[in-house]
Amino acid sequence: MKVEDNLREIQQKIETACERSGRNREEIKIIAVTKYVSVERAQEAMDAGIKDLGENRDDGLLAKWEVLADKPTWHFIGSLQSKKVKNIIDKAAYIHSLDRLSLAEEIQKRADHIIDCLVQVNVSGEESKHGLPLEEVKPFIASLKPFSNIRVAGLMTMAPFTEDEDLLRSCFRKLKELQQDIQALEESYAPCTELSMGMSNDYHIAIEEGATMIRIGTALVGQ
Repeated sequence: MKVEDNLREIQQKIETACERSGRNREEIKIIAVTKYVSVERAQEAMDAGIKDLGENRDDGLLAKWEVLADKPTWHFIGSLQSKKVKNIIDKAAYIHSLDRLSLAEEIQKRADHIIDCLVQVNVSGEESKHGLPLEEVKPFIASLKPFSNIRVAGLMTMAPFTEDEDLLRSCFRKLKELQQDIQALEESYAPCTELSMGMSNDYHIAIEEGATMIRIGTALVGQ
């Protein structure tokens, strides 16, 4: 299917989720996850109206950057090795996978401007997933205060791959509650306005629970 057709269907589901939860459609940003597709398919997504592209490997982002440059807003959404920071620091507008102090130190060292970072949280506690446990997030964010080149724009999580809607809602709801706790601190370096959660199989649920960024690959651009 054409990306344009896929996007139309996704937009309808987003509208429905917003109506069900009393949210404004303008609050939700679609990030097209292009890690499995060609530059041409990524361009097709942009032609359909997508402004944000997500890559989870530095070489994938760099390959597409050579063609698309800064036309889209780039999101680095995968686990980021400290040694790879230098490759993407001047290209990614958002880093969704800040989860340790050593990575923060490298971002601080390499950046020449403020980088919007999302702290990755392992809400589900699955060993296969990266991210901080819920209880470690607030102390970690507090430790980031001296880093002048890092802004904690929000939180990110990957929910379990399951059809258990109650489990998904619980996961997303916990991240939303944590976000509200952090916002209540009113720290200028950690506005925490973004919630990056929800993928092809569960984005409509994530929206109903407060997502502001949904990361959609297969349902939008295919594989």
